[in-house]
Amino acid sequence: MNIDDLKNAWNDDVSDETPEISIEQKNKINLPLEKIRKNMRMEFWSTVGILLFGFAVVWIPVPEAPFKFKFYLTVLLFSMVIVVSFFFSKFFKLYNNISNPMMNTYDSLKDLMYQFDLNKQYYLSFMLSFVPFLVCELIIVVEFIPHPKPLSDFKVATTILSTLAIGLFGLFLLGKYWYRMFYGKYVQQIENILLEFEKK
Repeated sequence: MNIDDLKNAWNDDVSDETPEISIEQKNKINLPLEKIRKNMRMEFWSTVGILLFGFAVVWIPVPEAPFKFKFYLTVLLFSMVIVVSFFFSKFFKLYNNISNPMMNTYDSLKDLMYQFDLNKQYYLSFMLSFVPFLVCELIIVVEFIPHPKPLSDFKVATTILSTLAIGLFGLFLLGKYWYRMFYGKYVQQIENILLEFEKK
């Protein structure tokens, strides 16, 4: 096949129209998309509220709390803000894409499903990224909270390691459950519409 044949074949492929989505299908898609947008907004503002509450709790004037304790927790919270900001910047891209959906074609719907799948991975990574913060908070608490009798090195090590194992497993399960409840079931609705579209 020569160059002209390749060009003609390419032009024929490009000129083939991608199937368009009907008005009825667009309406079916808009409902779960609006639910996803609403849940993303709720999650963003609740995360901001939790972080602000964390800063307020750390700096409540408690005479017994040493400055180092408050300082370490503040640094930890600022680190959490950086991690949260990174992941929310990824989520905002998806939010912007579904806020002005251009879903006129089958290909655009497939692209949207790809973005949902990618953001699911981001979401699980987001939940698991809190494990180190959990461990650091535990270390700070173990070091600064007074105990009736000093903890042995073995007890400190087993407490931190068991918390890490339980925290990792718990956050993974929580992330999967949370995603399914707030996003997954709506993504599934859109995927079902895509499957219906493929059968036609």
